[in-house]
Amino acid sequence: METKSLFKVEQLALKKHKIFKQSQLRYLARSMLASMFIGFGVIVAFKTGNFFYLEHSPLTYPMAALTFGAAIILIAYGGGDLFTGNTFYYTYAALRKKLKWIEVVKLWIFSYIGNILGACAFALLIFLTGLFMDSSVNGFLLHVVEQKMTTPMVQLFFRAILCNWLVCLAFFIPMSLKGDGAKMFAMMLFVFCFFISGYEHSIANMCTFAIALVLNHPGTISFDGVLHNLIPVTLGNLVGGVLLMGFMYYFVNKPFLDASESLDE
Repeated sequence: METKSLFKVEQLALKKHKIFKQSQLRYLARSMLASMFIGFGVIVAFKTGNFFYLEHSPLTYPMAALTFGAAIILIAYGGGDLFTGNTFYYTYAALRKKLKWIEVVKLWIFSYIGNILGACAFALLIFLTGLFMDSSVNGFLLHVVEQKMTTPMVQLFFRAILCNWLVCLAFFIPMSLKGDGAKMFAMMLFVFCFFISGYEHSIANMCTFAIALVLNHPGTISFDGVLHNLIPVTLGNLVGGVLLMGFMYYFVNKPFLDASESLDE
């Protein structure tokens, strides 16, 4: 049963909340780390994908998706606080009456702001390296960003729901696996699924947009385009994490959780 993993989710949420209570600045810094780690995944994915993009290869997206998995490994083992995962962790802890909803909202806001700051800081570092200045290198990245900024908002919203459902599962399922090898493989597999499917991840998009905006980009890539994407995508990620993970797993496991608590008493 997944009840053992759900107990780990609960403990992780309380650990994150403890860090927040001790130092909001430290919590903000951890959130910055998470989006910076995603930034590394974005860079390797688009640098790899660009080789195939230039050749108009059908392997462009599969190869980019395969290498983007580095991001989730960095977050899982390198630390960091990701808004999208927190939509699940804190919702579940609140439903279990371990956290107050007002605290949950505060934690979401701080992690989201930290993720934004981290994305901007990482984009500045990439700009200073000059790695994406050449138009022969940034073509794939700018092409994807332009598509994301022109996709209808309703489609972005539902893509984001499915995305965070998968991303939360990418962190949740490995909790029941033994051995780091099995855990990393499962994480990368789930991330490959969300990337290749074309779903929308708000924090990954933040990093990608921030990098695109500091480069020489076409007029179709703008701050208005960022808002056009991030507003529905953030809301969709929230729905996916809160309803399809937090509420769903609490609901389907409540009899087992209640029975377990009765035995403890």
